[in-house]
Amino acid sequence: MAQMLINGLSVGALSGQELDVLSPVDGQKFDVIPRGDRADVDLAVKAAQNALTSAWGRMTALERGRLLHKLGEKVLEHHAELAALEARDTGKPMTTARNDITVLARYFEFYGAGADKVHGMVLPFLDGYTVNVLREPLGVTAHIIPWNYPAQMLGRSIAPALAMGNAVVVKPAEDACLTPIRVAELAREVGFPPGSLNIVTGLGEEAGAALSEHPGINFISFTGSNEVGVLVQKAAAKNVVKCVLELGGKSPHVVFDDADIDRAVPIIVRGIIANTGQTCTAGSRLIIQQGVYPRMMDKLAEQFSKVRVGTPEMDLDCGPVVNIAQQQRVEYFLNEAKKSNIELVAQGSLAPGLPAAGYYVTPTLLGRVPPSHACAQEEIFGPVLATMAFDTEAEGIALANSTQYGLMAAVWTENGGRQQRVSKAIKAGQVYINAFGAGGGVELPFGGVKKSGHGREKGFLAMEEMSTTKTVVHYHG
Repeated sequence: MAQMLINGLSVGALSGQELDVLSPVDGQKFDVIPRGDRADVDLAVKAAQNALTSAWGRMTALERGRLLHKLGEKVLEHHAELAALEARDTGKPMTTARNDITVLARYFEFYGAGADKVHGMVLPFLDGYTVNVLREPLGVTAHIIPWNYPAQMLGRSIAPALAMGNAVVVKPAEDACLTPIRVAELAREVGFPPGSLNIVTGLGEEAGAALSEHPGINFISFTGSNEVGVLVQKAAAKNVVKCVLELGGKSPHVVFDDADIDRAVPIIVRGIIANTGQTCTAGSRLIIQQGVYPRMMDKLAEQFSKVRVGTPEMDLDCGPVVNIAQQQRVEYFLNEAKKSNIELVAQGSLAPGLPAAGYYVTPTLLGRVPPSHACAQEEIFGPVLATMAFDTEAEGIALANSTQYGLMAAVWTENGGRQQRVSKAIKAGQVYINAFGAGGGVELPFGGVKKSGHGREKGFLAMEEMSTTKTVVHYHG
């Protein structure tokens, strides 16, 4: 049985209650986790508060950075073990799981190196005064992470917080939390003091809600749905606590007639089938200029027909989705497309012999989806690509901006002026030109606009988000 980590100790829930862990591959139970609740969250927050006034709080930035480096090295030492755990817990192909663990280590490396590189300022002021602007930790930071990339999301969220000297409490998703638990155990092994990193497992409406509204936390990082994000922000507001929210997307590719189609097509397909489409930044809308639409659709159909779905060990293009609710969600949107007579242009295939009770869905390419249709507006979180056509540059931009989301986008054109005009006009936190995604993108500030959320993670901006400034004004005559 997996255990929570509170104050440096592996523990079960105070209530003794547990939750079953089901495999996406076959729907069968393969582990149990503690069903933490408000009491367990309170213990974790108090442990974090104590850490700030003891060994962890007394560490220099250099010492924190060295610990993060050690954790990154330990993750790489346990790479095979962690990748196998990640694949088993989420159902993703082994190649994807291995990449996720590599990126996890990179987060600890990057922020370990950055821990002593965030400086304060000395401001010119009145004669006889010296003014210092210090950058300090926020205190206890809460991190509610999703199930789609548990390893990567753990690193992305906690590494900058720890680098800045905060003590953290993590509530991982109940559907996939085994890798975060194991990483926390490794952190204990390399010397992170008790209370500096705490993991509380349980249901979102119990442990997650209790963490969001706990009066002892000083910051919340949340990645998940808009609905839950609103609840988290309301809870933060009651305690006047800052939060960073990443709430999903409906990321567009805008492809112009002069684009390098042969280069674009495989990247676009990977952008929607990666992690079986369970990615906030999934390129789920493809907006194609009329002149190249027929040729591009032919090439896309050919690529989609080759996409295969299997178990993690088969290491194909996609694995199952994480749970039955997600499977039913994808099937719902495909049924809605069918009801609306939207053309099903091409589909991938399921490998023979897959367990009948597994949560498998078929990657699907949809043609000429009306911009107002649910498949073009809502986050499906599955391998479904909605395509539509446009005539003018202005129309392409309008379509790209026609949803409530604004997380990531791509512009495909060889025209330099158009590259700049369109990338500036699209409302998104990240815009790629003739590319899409950049591996882990650890160095690149990341976050959304509109209902994709606010605040920034990754890069040095994350360290600023997870710290605050203090202005010290000294009159010395």
